[in-house]
Amino acid sequence: MAIPDDSFSMSTMVNALPPLRLAPKYPKGISDSMPPPGFTPRASEYTDLFNIMISDELVPLFKKIISLLDRTALRKMASVLTSDSDYFMEIASNKNGSRRFQKLLGISDDVDTLFFAAILRRFLHIMTHKYASHVAIRAMVVFDEEKKKVMYDHILHHLLDLACDRHGCIALNEIITDSDDLYYRAQMLDFVAYHALCLSNDPSGNFVVQHVLKLYDLRCTLNVAVSLRGHCVDLSFKKYGSYIVENLMETEESMVVVVVELLECNRDRLMRLARNEFGNFVVAKALKFTNEMSRIDLFWGLVEKLMPFLPFLRKSHGSNIANILDALI
Repeated sequence: MAIPDDSFSMSTMVNALPPLRLAPKYPKGISDSMPPPGFTPRASEYTDLFNIMISDELVPLFKKIISLLDRTALRKMASVLTSDSDYFMEIASNKNGSRRFQKLLGISDDVDTLFFAAILRRFLHIMTHKYASHVAIRAMVVFDEEKKKVMYDHILHHLLDLACDRHGCIALNEIITDSDDLYYRAQMLDFVAYHALCLSNDPSGNFVVQHVLKLYDLRCTLNVAVSLRGHCVDLSFKKYGSYIVENLMETEESMVVVVVELLECNRDRLMRLARNEFGNFVVAKALKFTNEMSRIDLFWGLVEKLMPFLPFLRKSHGSNIANILDALI
């Protein structure tokens, strides 16, 4: 199908394709006679394209259009999709729209440049949306190095906001995992480690701290341990905080930080931690790893502090701590 070089007409293109007896679907709050909020279309092509991008039933039509368009027409299509921030965000926030945007990324540098500018205009909103964030994540894979660096700078600038958002933390974790830029990867890990204490106490941020620890980057792990020094016992009383402390003990250098703090706390507090629904796993893991890593000084230090409470620990249902101590008698 020939596409005119001087115009982009969705209606002409759609009419040239096999007819589909489908009713277009719109997101909640968008009527079939109105474009998205804040967007004033210059022609019906905008509404036609909006329908094609979000409809459940128009997947075959979208694929057909992409297969027929040449590079110039694709650039014009991308120009329409990215010309208004509200229009772009409305499509990106739709599950189908997000997926179809991702299909368009990486096709050509011209198209990527238009998407790059659109993403930056609404960067934080996009990165913290359940579906729109996947557009930015995909962009970080296919964009050229120059565009990626600008995106990384935006991520670093907004990192705390992203980490403390329920969808932003997921997007951030994916970008950290997939990052192939050693400089920016180190910058992100350092930032998370430096702010590890506030992130560990945040409902979303703690997942980012857990995630970077699971990357087993020794420098990052040690930096997290330094940031959490003096707070490991407090965190161990909390569900997600205890996960972070347990992860720290998987590396000997950071394990020492945790166990020394356990040894420094008074016996009553250590006993309460050992009987706590979350803390007991931390104490049991401390005994297990100090023994396995042949840190006998730390292992027997814990045993000495815990042994007077063995009768109480035996009463705790399924106590691994009691089992470990009993085996030593």
